[in-house]
Amino acid sequence: MKAIRRFTVRPVLPAPLAPLAELARNLRWSWHAATRDLFRDVDPVLWDADGDPVRLLGSVPPARLAELAADDDFVRRLGECAADLRAYVTGPRWYQEHQDRQDRQEHPEGRERRDSRSAASDGALPAAVAYFSPEFGITAALPQYSGGLGILAGDHLKAASDLGVPLIGVGLLYRHGYFRQSLTRDGWQQEHYPVLDPNELPLTLLREPDGTPALVRLALPGHRALRAHVWQAQVGRVPLLLLDSDVEENDPGAREVTDRLYGGGSEHRLLQEMLLGIGGVRAVRAYCRLTGHPEPEVFHTNEGHAGFLGLERVHERVQGGLAFDAALEAVRAGTVFTTHTPVPAGIDRFDRELVAHHFGPEAELPHIDVELILRLGMETYPGGEPNLFNMAVMGLRLARGANGVSTLHGRVSREMFQGLWPGFDPEEVPITSVTNGVHAPTWVAPEVFRCGAGRIGAGRTDQALSVGDDERWDAVAGIPDGDIWLLRRELRAQLVYEVRRRLHVSWRQRGAATAELGWIDEVLDPDVLTIGFARRVPAYKRLTLMLRDRDRLMELLTHPDRPVQIVVAGKAHPADDGGKRLIQDLVRFTDDPRVRHRVVFLPDYGMAMARKLYAGCDVWLNNPLRPLEACGTSGMKAALNGCLNLSVLDGWWDEWFEPDFGWAIPTADGAATDEHRRDDLEAAALYDLLERRVAPRFYEHGPEGLPDRWIEMVRRTLTRLGPKVLAGRMVREYVERLYAPAARAHRMLDADAATALAAWKSRVRAAWPRVAVDHVETAATAATVATAALGTTAELGATVALRVRVRLGELTPDDVEVQALAGRVDPEDHITDATPVPLKPTSGPDAEGALLYEGPLTLDRTGPFGYTVRVLPAHRLLSDSTELGLVALPTETTGEAAGVLMR
Repeated sequence: MKAIRRFTVRPVLPAPLAPLAELARNLRWSWHAATRDLFRDVDPVLWDADGDPVRLLGSVPPARLAELAADDDFVRRLGECAADLRAYVTGPRWYQEHQDRQDRQEHPEGRERRDSRSAASDGALPAAVAYFSPEFGITAALPQYSGGLGILAGDHLKAASDLGVPLIGVGLLYRHGYFRQSLTRDGWQQEHYPVLDPNELPLTLLREPDGTPALVRLALPGHRALRAHVWQAQVGRVPLLLLDSDVEENDPGAREVTDRLYGGGSEHRLLQEMLLGIGGVRAVRAYCRLTGHPEPEVFHTNEGHAGFLGLERVHERVQGGLAFDAALEAVRAGTVFTTHTPVPAGIDRFDRELVAHHFGPEAELPHIDVELILRLGMETYPGGEPNLFNMAVMGLRLARGANGVSTLHGRVSREMFQGLWPGFDPEEVPITSVTNGVHAPTWVAPEVFRCGAGRIGAGRTDQALSVGDDERWDAVAGIPDGDIWLLRRELRAQLVYEVRRRLHVSWRQRGAATAELGWIDEVLDPDVLTIGFARRVPAYKRLTLMLRDRDRLMELLTHPDRPVQIVVAGKAHPADDGGKRLIQDLVRFTDDPRVRHRVVFLPDYGMAMARKLYAGCDVWLNNPLRPLEACGTSGMKAALNGCLNLSVLDGWWDEWFEPDFGWAIPTADGAATDEHRRDDLEAAALYDLLERRVAPRFYEHGPEGLPDRWIEMVRRTLTRLGPKVLAGRMVREYVERLYAPAARAHRMLDADAATALAAWKSRVRAAWPRVAVDHVETAATAATVATAALGTTAELGATVALRVRVRLGELTPDDVEVQALAGRVDPEDHITDATPVPLKPTSGPDAEGALLYEGPLTLDRTGPFGYTVRVLPAHRLLSDSTELGLVALPTETTGEAAGVLMR
């Protein structure tokens, strides 16, 4: 019989066990080994079944709680964990120490003088940062993630907590989360959406002083409203705010806005992103008002889904009396945008009319003209679709700083978005890169941690994993070969057990009887080379590349002396039938009795499974279509456990690959236009690597009976890759390279400065069509140089005097910078490594209004060498000379416009 109403009944903990509630509500337990061990000891069976302390405490019988309350050793350990947590969330960490160092450098007069100054002007680091993401993968107990973007966001919050960065996370609370995956008998993916009750999750409801829930409200067309409660998860020191539209006052459509992650049609998705961006800013304001937390000076948009946060902040400024253009400048100054997408098809784009319908006097942001809102996101550039509103384009136009998530992805992003900066080469597009990292305390197996702790101590190991310290990582080099090999076999054996357990559950779900599953007891072997492949299943990740030559794969799997075994996992998007067919194809292969003991597919890939895979595999396989993997962090997590990477040179592996600690799968770039031929060639390269290099290295034993060369690769993976792949390194880069400059710009652009900058930009844009380079000429000053157009030679070290005649129209020399760009040239005379050389005005304006600019150009490189000149806007408050997307270049008739000086 179905209940007509549901309650969550919380346990009453005995007084000695009261700190358990505090520990359970702070998600630091998900990466703090001592706290997890404490919860496991409450009830090992319940813990191993769920791994969720909130559910655990709600299920433990009162008699067991009374028994624990009388256990002096348990109560002592509980007190130690609680004290450790309080010290962790209140004590100074890297960020506070970094701020103190900056304060001492900026204010050597002493602390009394520093303390008398306002916090807003003290130091370069922001008082707080708001970090927006559509998903967060913190722990399996809070299933609000689908894949790498969410896991990255969760690791970002955890690393910020470890470093003491005053971050506020902002996302949505999906009542169905992402789907749970199972398989039919014939291997087709099935999706299941369990209902999540926030009261049974490690969340608390943000409340007003009178006890009523804090409410965020958005106006919808037709005089409707979208209301949301704000739930808070505590991620160590970092609060994570999750907006929930399942509010009784909402109509049925509004209640379902946050029903599931990445579900519904275009309007549903648009409403989710409006709630995340606009509602998220309002939630942050409410949280700071109610808790006294410092207001964020920097807002970080993690992918375009949250891009509307910039519009809401512009709207706040407009309501405060600023003109739209000035408000836009003030908001841009404190905004950071990260793109994770290497292809235009991966970006959220909405029909212009759909967006227009949801803004304006009868809907949201009524104080901003709808056309101004649309202008920020429309693809009004060469190659764009002018009727589409592009969330990434809006994110870039609303941000002072932007980045990709690996060096290669930064380059791809600059090329992809070059149309927003016409006239500039892709390498000048103002999108930098911060290579992703992973939160080692979350992903490193306890056995690996203990191995390191035995060498350098638990405290130093924890510091090395959280913050990064090359010297401490170097200490791993001293671990004996035998210990490393024993550890690897232990982890492999644990994975074998886990695979058999999960495979049994999967086959039962597929309809198999227990009597026909005896073969599962022989699946995998703890002494066989084990390869892992687990990720989302879009086509470009090529789940089934390993199946291109099935006979050859079978030979590798069943080799009599050097067999390999493969564990595969992954989810296809519910609407992606192509991805589901890939899974089905692979599952049918793994069902073959000839190989099913050597290759398995595990459904329902998630964080709990991932930890076992990363630790237990010997090789992590990644074979995307290059360069479509923005970063790909799964291989980083595997590397931290001593697993070697075998990957296409894409994402982070393109940046850090070395033959000492892994293998690169050759790519058939020349066959890129023939998809099938490219897959055939790259699959053959993969088979060759496995057969001739990977497997022999694993099975080749030295005089001591150990695979010495393999163990050395494991050691180098840990010592040389380990410090690089840490989320602590990543977050420190964000702080120093993006957050701190954004905070400084935010402080400089008060209302008056923003108004002045907006007026200057408007004047420059209006006048720019009349800016021109009239004439360029050169004269040798240190060596004889013939006319550049003749393409003759000159000696290294020669200096050329450049003279450039420029028309500025209504602008003045203070409004511009005139540059020479010089460097090596390719066969088409394109400058490939340009170095800018500023030129100075020497006379003018003449009778025709032109000015003369001059400057020396040193020929400092041998080989083909060329130059050109250009005029750029210049203002002390611009983040970059490309910010306005304006440039004046010579025409083909402008004297020696672009010469080749050396051949």
